[in-house]
Amino acid sequence: MNQAFDALAAGRHGDPFSLLGPHGDEVRTFQPGARGVTVLAREGGEELARLERVHPAGIFAGRVSRQVPYRLRVDWPGLPQETEDPYSFGLLLGAMDMYLFAEGRHFELAKVFGAQAMTVEGVQGVRFALWAPNAQRVSVVGDFNGWDGRRHPMRRRAEAGVWEIFIPRLQPGAPYKYEVVGADGSLLPLKADPLATATEHPPATASRVMDPAPFAWTDANWMQRRGAAQAPDAPISIYEVHAGSWWRDAEGEAPDWDRLADRLLPYVQGMGFTHLEFLPVMEHPFGGSWGYQPLSMFAPSARFGPPAGFARFVDRAHAAGIGVILDWVPAHFPTDAHGLYRFDGTALYEHADPREGFHRDWNTAIYNFGRNEVRGFLLASALHWLEHYHVDGLRVDAVASMLYRDYSRPQGEWIPNRQGGRENLEAVAFIQELNAVVAERCPGAVMIAEESTAWPGVTRPTGEGGLGFHYKWNMGWMHDTLHYIEQDPVHRQYHHDSMTFGLVYAWSERFILPLSHDEVVYGKGSLLGKMPGDEWRKFANLRAYLAFMWTHPGKKLLFMGGEIAQPAEWNHDASLAWPLLDDARHRGIQRLMHDLNAAYRGIPALHRRDAAPEGFRWVVGDDRAQSVFAYLRLGTEGDPPALVICNLTPVPRHGYRIGVPRGGTWHEVLNTDGAAYGGTNNGNGGWIGAEPVASHGFGDSLSLLLPPLAVLILTPQG
Repeated sequence: MNQAFDALAAGRHGDPFSLLGPHGDEVRTFQPGARGVTVLAREGGEELARLERVHPAGIFAGRVSRQVPYRLRVDWPGLPQETEDPYSFGLLLGAMDMYLFAEGRHFELAKVFGAQAMTVEGVQGVRFALWAPNAQRVSVVGDFNGWDGRRHPMRRRAEAGVWEIFIPRLQPGAPYKYEVVGADGSLLPLKADPLATATEHPPATASRVMDPAPFAWTDANWMQRRGAAQAPDAPISIYEVHAGSWWRDAEGEAPDWDRLADRLLPYVQGMGFTHLEFLPVMEHPFGGSWGYQPLSMFAPSARFGPPAGFARFVDRAHAAGIGVILDWVPAHFPTDAHGLYRFDGTALYEHADPREGFHRDWNTAIYNFGRNEVRGFLLASALHWLEHYHVDGLRVDAVASMLYRDYSRPQGEWIPNRQGGRENLEAVAFIQELNAVVAERCPGAVMIAEESTAWPGVTRPTGEGGLGFHYKWNMGWMHDTLHYIEQDPVHRQYHHDSMTFGLVYAWSERFILPLSHDEVVYGKGSLLGKMPGDEWRKFANLRAYLAFMWTHPGKKLLFMGGEIAQPAEWNHDASLAWPLLDDARHRGIQRLMHDLNAAYRGIPALHRRDAAPEGFRWVVGDDRAQSVFAYLRLGTEGDPPALVICNLTPVPRHGYRIGVPRGGTWHEVLNTDGAAYGGTNNGNGGWIGAEPVASHGFGDSLSLLLPPLAVLILTPQG
């Protein structure tokens, strides 16, 4: 026994419950630094025993007069304390929890693992549960025990490699970490909780016990109808936001969720966007990663206030008719010492071989998708945001890096799959399971892939062999069209196919057209900065490009700042340049974005067949010499068509004849050269009559003035 006590006192005993707590009529407790310990009956406070010090490090033991539930009175120097004994409680997690966790099918880990404020045997406290199968000892540490890892070592559940303990009287809000003795016996840096649902404000890195009070949601109507609002035939216009830099106060501080909601939600609603998409809000140690190196996959960043603040934001967004999408990062995680990397002294969440487990591009670790517990951890994370926070969709980051074992690796520095190929079969299976589980449990929610290759069937249902996403970012369209619009107009005739090629594959997947944060960082310049020519041409080019995007098949995504033509690259440490709106040219871009969203929502032909080839028809696709494009967007039966004409040179085209499928009067719904947008106000006066002159395969046609560097949208009347 003395040898076991020595190991306990040294923090090296792996089975503290075999020594501490009640054993027959004897009670033992380890209270380093205490002067004495008394055992009291939990009910009534009767003194049952005064324990004797049996080890100089502070281990006390003694026989109790009767075996009843008890509590301890610990005589600390100058501060007596009464509390129930953590080692008097039995097994905490049920057999089904252990089984489902080991199978990777426990979808509610956030309600079971981590820190759970609860009542056990009538005692209020916090239950902790952690997966660390190769650890020799795990303890919970915090202010409540002086961060002393000897005080609260946990019980190991050998059947699943899970450690657990109930700490009586601990309150929500308490900071904590885990002290882990690794597989080789070394003491690891203190670890944050992988299942933490709340954290300290960075740069502090501790986890916090979350308040268990349920949030009072008021969005039942939205949740019932969001499926239709996010369907392939719905208008989806996404405003992508970095929560820390959309707006900052006079002191340069980022707002909390409530202050952000006060400003951002009316703005998004007023601009006519249907959705907000946030760069990752999961807690992350380095702000400069913009959230793309997250460590707390279940906790909203404390940078913006407590978790309940984020729930209030989502609830308020839904009340305003705005969907909320989150970027979610299962492709990699950072190697910070307090995080998941070599969590129990071994490659637990990641692969041991760096050819499989390390991202060279980002200096991050790669999840081991073939391990049940890791797969279940990620599945539970996705479901936590969708179910607990009522988020309407997840945009899965860096899917291509997950799908290919040789992603960004030279020959010889990657390991083929079991079939000898380059595909990551385990990642494919994980993605398919993820999307199938979300479809089953979260009706109406959408899953979006950032996938930059030609992997087949990204948005095909899993039952048909696809990956099962609802939408895919169209990275090819973005690269091609930006390449075109960056050319001087005199050279655009030689790059004509860059604007038309996207229609070759536009319906191979269900696409979102993204002009994301990635296009305005790392020296790429802003959208306005990409445009060629003098100031007038830059603004005209940007107006035309945005209108081309908003009328092209596919849902829309625009990163914040693009709608006010911010001239500088995005800076995550500063607010958007809102004073720019004192300039009429920038207000013009903003007004155009408002009107484009209104047209996209209000003209069924512009969105109902976004994902179907029947929704598009070229009218003019081959006028290279004049860099003119014209196409029809077509809705379902009874929807009037929309005619879009793009003149992407600074030369006005007079009398340009365009065939149309109907005679009568056509309404010029939108003209990006309008004076209200900062243009020259060339156009067709708002209305033009068709003539019975055959053109482009139609019996009627319009003779139009095409303004310089501009896009027109026309619809037939009647």
